[in-house]
Amino acid sequence: MNIIIRGKHIELTDALKEYVMKRVGKLAKYSDEFMDVQVTLLVERDRHRVEVTAPIHGMILRGEEETEDMYSSIDMVVEKLERQIDKYRTRINKRMRSKVLKDHEPKQPVIANDEPHEEVVRNKKFPAKPMSVEEAIMQMNLVGHNFFVFTNAESQEMNVVYLRNNGDYGLLQPQT
Repeated sequence: MNIIIRGKHIELTDALKEYVMKRVGKLAKYSDEFMDVQVTLLVERDRHRVEVTAPIHGMILRGEEETEDMYSSIDMVVEKLERQIDKYRTRINKRMRSKVLKDHEPKQPVIANDEPHEEVVRNKKFPAKPMSVEEAIMQMNLVGHNFFVFTNAESQEMNVVYLRNNGDYGLLQPQT
């Protein structure tokens, strides 16, 4: 496992780096498939935030915690990632027999808004690994988001799965 540690508004001491390596390195016991695990340590107004991104088996585990102490934030984010791994294993073992998506299109049309556009404050790039809809739903749940963009293995097109208000899942597909 290669752990890449970055700091923003914080001096990365040897003790802090060693602690991150020790705690995040514990994740290796769950799988040999961890590659480049990125750890970002940030300090903003007495708040210490830790963000960890760990690709594994084509999935991306992500955790973020913020406390008043950097060491506590590190401990909490590692615990969060361990829970995500357990959740992932449980779902794989049960073969995730989720119900088939009922709605393939949103029921309400998207209405254009003439108001000024908001400023984009963060731009993310991610690997678009081909996967099934079921895998995309699992990945969405693992990262704790309510939507997930992926390349559909069947159609080789970019799709979006999303969590609907009633708890079901939806799938957005481009119209050809």
